[in-house]
Amino acid sequence: MGDVVGDVVLQRASDVLVWQVPAGWWALSSAAVGGGLLRPRWVLNAGVDEGFVRTDLEAWAGQTAAAHGLLGPGCALLTAADVSQVAHVEHEGVQVWATVGVTKPTWALAPTGTASRPPSPGTVNVVVSVPVPLSPSALVQALGTLTEAKAQVLVQAGVPGTGTASDAAVVLCPPTCPPGEPVPFAGVRSPWGQRIAAAVHAAVAAGLAAHPWPAPGVDPEARW
Repeated sequence: MGDVVGDVVLQRASDVLVWQVPAGWWALSSAAVGGGLLRPRWVLNAGVDEGFVRTDLEAWAGQTAAAHGLLGPGCALLTAADVSQVAHVEHEGVQVWATVGVTKPTWALAPTGTASRPPSPGTVNVVVSVPVPLSPSALVQALGTLTEAKAQVLVQAGVPGTGTASDAAVVLCPPTCPPGEPVPFAGVRSPWGQRIAAAVHAAVAAGLAAHPWPAPGVDPEARW
């Protein structure tokens, strides 16, 4: 099943979300596979269970992409959240999808003695599609705006942390087409930054409402 949103097509499967990205589009991502600045043809967000222990993520991503018929470069995200319940928000042209699993939140500065512990199941993954070209610096600003908006939701909801140890994000935008110029700013007080912040805040809030913290049976004190 495919959801067409602007020029980005989202395909849903039982355990994975795949966004088909138009040729030439830019992405800036914190993904473990396909992170950094690149021109992806796809983004995938795959659900994994607590028993997932693979560390060869490049190989895993290649196998997963091949299983879904994906070609070319892409970004691969992993989450323990239920990807079938992805939250989607559109705000003034900005599209945001969020899968939210906050089982063990953590602060950016980990408490003493916990920094070496492996990430726990959970993860808040966010994919943003902006309909206008962004300059390289604006892409970085957009990723920062996204992260601040996500953290704001968690703090406002009383979650003791700014995210989980394995959160990842992707910002997508079209290429610059002459004679136009790319948007130079996407920080929190810029017009496009405010659109991104509003959409991310709403999507993460919706995801958190569907999967509140603490989850049933989770000790809220058993955290980093």
